[in-house]
Amino acid sequence: MPSALRRIFYSKHTFQMIAPISAAICRRMMLFALSSLFAGISGAAEPQVVDGMIRIPAGIFIMGRSDGPEDERPQHKVNLGEFLIDRNQVTNSQFARFLNAVGPQGTRGAKYYDIDDNDARIHRRESQWVADAGHENRPVVEASWFGAAAYCAWTGKRLPTEAEWEKAARGTDGRKYPWGNEPPDASRAHFKSGWNDFRDVGSFLKGASPYGTLDMAGNGWEWVTSAYQPYPYDPSDGREDLTQDRVRGTRGGGQDSSAEELTVTQRGRHVSRNPRGGHHNIGFRCAR
Repeated sequence: MPSALRRIFYSKHTFQMIAPISAAICRRMMLFALSSLFAGISGAAEPQVVDGMIRIPAGIFIMGRSDGPEDERPQHKVNLGEFLIDRNQVTNSQFARFLNAVGPQGTRGAKYYDIDDNDARIHRRESQWVADAGHENRPVVEASWFGAAAYCAWTGKRLPTEAEWEKAARGTDGRKYPWGNEPPDASRAHFKSGWNDFRDVGSFLKGASPYGTLDMAGNGWEWVTSAYQPYPYDPSDGREDLTQDRVRGTRGGGQDSSAEELTVTQRGRHVSRNPRGGHHNIGFRCAR
């Protein structure tokens, strides 16, 4: 540094001007570092939302549990690539738009939606499929597994695998519920309710998963692509063969489930889930 500049830089006047600015910069850097640190500790970082979907990073997570029912054992590690998953369940109004575009039945005869079931909350009015009043933002049920898969494909997405669903709900720390290990309560999830008693999707922010996905405990079971097969999970063992007409997995717990069925490892072994029919307590969300 030239001597003239050195004299200016180290002069008392210059120091008096620079010192407050430097101190302010240091304070900002310290606050940023502390906020980043505590966000990482608490898991309170803002979710990465892309078009209503949450980005789930690649990596290993713990699937299943060693002290659970037989179909949840053994606990094992699964390595997944990065994927996106819907923050919320698909609603009646969203599925009604699909029915208007595609219809309630596929070209090969697969039933997409049980239109005549008493539990259906989408009906045809004036040549249009419309969600019943008051149920527009409730999770759609009575969509078959084929209907759920067709809807996701129609939106440029797909159903999540069983492993993807569990990682999105659980994170990587092996927790019991999406929000942690505390027992379920009415502020975190909707459960132990009536046959067709749902809540609007996204109503339970306190029940968010580590990544920010909502309603992954209660408020309706959710279809996944995977066939219901024993663990350990292996995508190459035929469970992800979508051409086979097999019983598919359901995750998350329903609006009428007990608290014991709301764990992130629960596989819905007692749920009626014929993939060709709709069910009063099974909805879905999409992935990509």
